[in-house]
Amino acid sequence: MRSTSWPAAATVLLYVGVTNHLAVRAHQHRTGEGSEFTRKYGVTRLVWYEFHSDINEAIAREKRIKKWERRWKLELIEGFNREWADLYETLNG
Repeated sequence: MRSTSWPAAATVLLYVGVTNHLAVRAHQHRTGEGSEFTRKYGVTRLVWYEFHSDINEAIAREKRIKKWERRWKLELIEGFNREWADLYETLNG
């Protein structure tokens, strides 16, 4: 299942991370204040997220997703955000 709304999905860089304040971290990435990795590769769009009440659970999920095949990650994103819209503006709304 592939979305036609994001034709570059086959080549776009995917970044997975954990934070305790998504809006702040997303802002940091957008302004180049995030990690060296996100600054180097220009990771600025938020297209998927999920919340966890337990940090250990969140870290375990992050580690599992990082090991996934790219196709599985794309399916996860498109199941949540088929249009690949930048969700940053929805965080504080």
